[in-house]
Amino acid sequence: MGARVIYLLLVVLVAPLVFPFLWMVSSAFKQPSEIFAFPPSLLPGAPTWNNIVEVFTFQPFARQIYNSLYIALVVALLTCALSLLSGYAFARLRFPGKNLVFLVLLSALMLPTEVTLIPNFLMIRDMGLADTHVPLLAIPTFGAIGVTGIFLMRQFLQGIPRELEEAAMIDGIGRIGVLWHIVLPLARPILGTIGIVSFLASWNSFLEPLVFLNRNELFTVPLGLSTYTDTSGNPIWNLQLAATAVSTVPVLIAYLLARRHITDSLAHAGMK
Repeated sequence: MGARVIYLLLVVLVAPLVFPFLWMVSSAFKQPSEIFAFPPSLLPGAPTWNNIVEVFTFQPFARQIYNSLYIALVVALLTCALSLLSGYAFARLRFPGKNLVFLVLLSALMLPTEVTLIPNFLMIRDMGLADTHVPLLAIPTFGAIGVTGIFLMRQFLQGIPRELEEAAMIDGIGRIGVLWHIVLPLARPILGTIGIVSFLASWNSFLEPLVFLNRNELFTVPLGLSTYTDTSGNPIWNLQLAATAVSTVPVLIAYLLARRHITDSLAHAGMK
């Protein structure tokens, strides 16, 4: 009886969070006149696929999904690689100024993105890389997202006993071998978390694409969603809702693929 009450309470609490998502998905198949009908209906009266079809004919939305997908995947992979190597260096290696360098890295987290946006834009423009995807790959990896990954990896690796690495080195395995055969398998849960966090941050990024991109075929999904407007600049709601519903599919797939790693990283601190 107690479990049923708890489940009922959880359903009541999650309903306000789930309803807007369900309304968005439902509205993707509604006629424009149904979207703002009062009282609102969760199910479309006359479902239509025309909204989904028009999403891809109104502008190159498929290309924009591809842009966001490959940018987010590359950012996630680069962030994981940078976090593993840098986090291991800060956790295990000794070099002059290590603590000072780590403190400087952490200070980057205290700066809002807007503070560094203009210097980054001027640097990218002078390098001739404006209106390309290069800044969208480099800035998140070597910016706040990358620093966050390095911090998480360092804290994770400090929980792994040094005796494991020392035993491997006694057996003749070098530093690279220790990193590949011992550290990497143990760090998979935290790498999964860093990967999904960096993927989502890159996928949802709006400000950087708005500043660095001009051509419609280079737009990412968040920027593309803002262009479903009529000649007066007013949103075309049925297309915006349909495009938003379509854009959630890659995110859901990414979460389903990485959810086990996220759960493991939360359930285990250091070693299994």
